Amino acid sequence: MKTQLIFSNLAAIETEMLAVIATDTQNAKTAGELPQLVLLTADPAVKNAASAALASGEFKAGANETLLLHAPAGLAAKRLLLVGVGKSASSTPHSIRSAVGTTIRFAKPRGIRSVAFALPESAQLPPGPCARAAVEGALLADYDPDTYRSDRKDQGVYNFTLAALAGSDAAAVELGFAEGNIIAESQNFARELVNEPGNKLTPTILGQRAAQMAKTHGLKCEVYSTDKLKELKMGAFLSVTQGSEEPPALIVTTYEPEGFDASTYTGPLLGLVGKGITFDTGGISIKPADKMELMKYDMAGSAAMLGAMAAIGRLKPKIKVISVVCSAENMPDGKAQKPGDVQTAMPLKEGEPGHTIEIINTDAVGRLVLADGLTYARQLGCTHLIDAATLTGACVVALGPVNAGGFSNDEETYAKLHSVLTISGEKIWRLPLGDEYYDQIKSDIADIKNTGGRWGGASTAAQFLQVFAGDTPWIHLDIAGMAWYEDTKPFIAKGPSGFGVRSILEWVRSYAQ
Repeated sequence: MKTQLIFSNLAAIETEMLAVIATDTQNAKTAGELPQLVLLTADPAVKNAASAALASGEFKAGANETLLLHAPAGLAAKRLLLVGVGKSASSTPHSIRSAVGTTIRFAKPRGIRSVAFALPESAQLPPGPCARAAVEGALLADYDPDTYRSDRKDQGVYNFTLAALAGSDAAAVELGFAEGNIIAESQNFARELVNEPGNKLTPTILGQRAAQMAKTHGLKCEVYSTDKLKELKMGAFLSVTQGSEEPPALIVTTYEPEGFDASTYTGPLLGLVGKGITFDTGGISIKPADKMELMKYDMAGSAAMLGAMAAIGRLKPKIKVISVVCSAENMPDGKAQKPGDVQTAMPLKEGEPGHTIEIINTDAVGRLVLADGLTYARQLGCTHLIDAATLTGACVVALGPVNAGGFSNDEETYAKLHSVLTISGEKIWRLPLGDEYYDQIKSDIADIKNTGGRWGGASTAAQFLQVFAGDTPWIHLDIAGMAWYEDTKPFIAKGPSGFGVRSILEWVRSYAQ
């Protein structure tokens, strides 16, 4: 998709379809009373073209509701699409992201290849963030996961124009538009990785894709395998790889701001740690066959980190960032680890003992690779950590496909994440940690065990990770319910979501000065 930003009166735009936001300004109404609809544009020609439709009562301007008008009078556009965002009082830039996505998904199956979208004009919708959200919504909506279909149909929207009225805050709109392109392309990169089947994206290939991305965006990237894991004594990570013919990959990607001088740098060093299980059978504790094919997305945490790094490389925040991705397959052959085995995790310092881990369930391996990944990030000097993983079904049971679970050992660190969610538009609900959850993962034979039983599974898994984060300020994101859309939504296709890229990026940027 080619995107462009123009400053123009809407009536003069020649396009196959012009889309305009509509909202309901009535917060409460009596039975049978029609909503009070308003178009978020000052263009009189557009208002006139839509007036009869708005007055008919056919269109209610509900969130992602659409109404198409052909040959709108007074407009150069061939079609006018009204897109609802619901109540005006609750509209946010994320509402615009969804509305633009809805516009693109509406256009694709109808063969509409050129779309213009009117940047909304509203006091509560700042133009810069809305411009960013709009182009993000367009690029994210244009993606479809049908990569390997031999009868793949070209339903893409070729041209997307974001139209702002002359006199808008041009600098803010241009900045938002430019950033939105970068962020959406980075999120789509993450989605492409998650969408790949296990035979097309092994740990080795994931390392190659990461290295290529890093080269493109000016990042440093080192990809290691079994020998390096043994050298670092990453016993927890190595234990996951035992049952697979595919070697593991430890992918370390580094961003340094322009003019970086290690001898004088005094800022934070942020560590982004991602779970990269490219296929998860469950190992000896094998998963049910039903929907096991979706376990190709068990590396979505690593994809989120690599997508965030792609955006960081292009947006260039003034802070150093290191990403550590721990990638492996979890397979059940004769060499695979067994329930009851005891593994020794990577020590933080040479000469110190690593934590010993009793393996209760070989399906709970994401926390094992993250354990060594977090330790390694700390060893590399990271002062603040964030990890992302499709870690537990328990988090999906608790929060559904609506919120990711958030955990942290530091209030200030988590507050920074919470403060950027209004920008990212992603939903994360904080869940608890505590000594009671640690008691559930105490082992009789080792230091800890890799599962804490049925109850509080998301919190016991996070508590396991906190052991390896130690006293380093740390956030854990359990994205199991958010990494894959089971159904097509009005604004985005079913399949990989790329969840986490925007929030992780904004968390990083919150530290940059």
